[in-house]
Amino acid sequence: MPSAELLELLEIAVERGASDVHLVPGYSPTFRVNGRLQSAEGGALDAEQTQQMIESLLPERSRAGLHEFKNSDCSVSLLHKGTEYRFRANVYLAREHWCACLRHIPSEIPSLEWLGLGRDLAERLISHRNGLVIITGVTGSGKSATLASLVNLLRQDASKRVLTVEEPIEYIYPAGVGAIVTQREVGRDVDSFADGLKHGLRQDPDVILVGEIRDRETAQMALTAAETGHLILTTLHTRDAKGALTRLVDLFPHDSQDDIRTQLAMSLRSVVCQRLLPSLNETGKRTLALEVLHTNQAVQSTIRSGKIESIESAIQAGKRDGMFTLDDDLQRLVREKKIAVDTARHYATNPGALVGPSQAWQ
Repeated sequence: MPSAELLELLEIAVERGASDVHLVPGYSPTFRVNGRLQSAEGGALDAEQTQQMIESLLPERSRAGLHEFKNSDCSVSLLHKGTEYRFRANVYLAREHWCACLRHIPSEIPSLEWLGLGRDLAERLISHRNGLVIITGVTGSGKSATLASLVNLLRQDASKRVLTVEEPIEYIYPAGVGAIVTQREVGRDVDSFADGLKHGLRQDPDVILVGEIRDRETAQMALTAAETGHLILTTLHTRDAKGALTRLVDLFPHDSQDDIRTQLAMSLRSVVCQRLLPSLNETGKRTLALEVLHTNQAVQSTIRSGKIESIESAIQAGKRDGMFTLDDDLQRLVREKKIAVDTARHYATNPGALVGPSQAWQ
């Protein structure tokens, strides 16, 4: 049970609309609100105080392993003004002191409209009968929310069977009418992402959501599952679509990478890279910018040959097929007056090519 002190901090986070809470000895508890850090009132935390709060939220099975594995993931919930709020916690060691980052998980699965994700794109991502769909981006770019919205869209089809393997479980999909969804948590329901995939193939799934591909075994199982008639939805931590492909291949030994590129070229369906940017709207809610890659013959050829640096050219050439670069989307957002041109130039690959809203292409 979380301590009273930790619960109070989480209640403050809820009141402020914080996405994250940081607990680090030597610093005041710190909240991230609309992308910016804010310190809580009061003094800095000491190591003992921080450890006591963190121990109160960690399951007993995780405490013993923290010093061995140096990191632990779990979830925590609280009831505030009659509403349940959930947080995903990552506990870690820094200079042998316990620290934690808690990410707020909204109780409601976000709609496509709220995310800023086009319905046509979302329906295309889940329409594949098999293959691999990767949602990528830096930490805090909304990848989990996008996956949750895609699964929620899948739930409308009662003919689907969806399995998720997560660490920890974030959004909860209630049982009821529609697709059957079962959620397995790494460390509680299954030992690893790879094991969740391996055993999941025997559970009659149509779609498998893998919270993150972190290692070679999980990557190999995901590629194999995608080849054997399943749609795999997953995430990677990379800055662009090109980086997602490189990261996946680099998980394997050099002497097997040619085979992996061939397998990836056949299995990949789409890569969507996300960024959340400061917005011009008055609410302070950040704006979603995307880069979208869909597999066609040119993309498959590029992947097989290992010429990943040519992916951006393939995206440019594939605009009629629904592909676009981050710079394309930044220009759209400037034109629609959703972000400032200075913001767009800060995140653009080619800042000089972006123009202000009055000059933007129509």
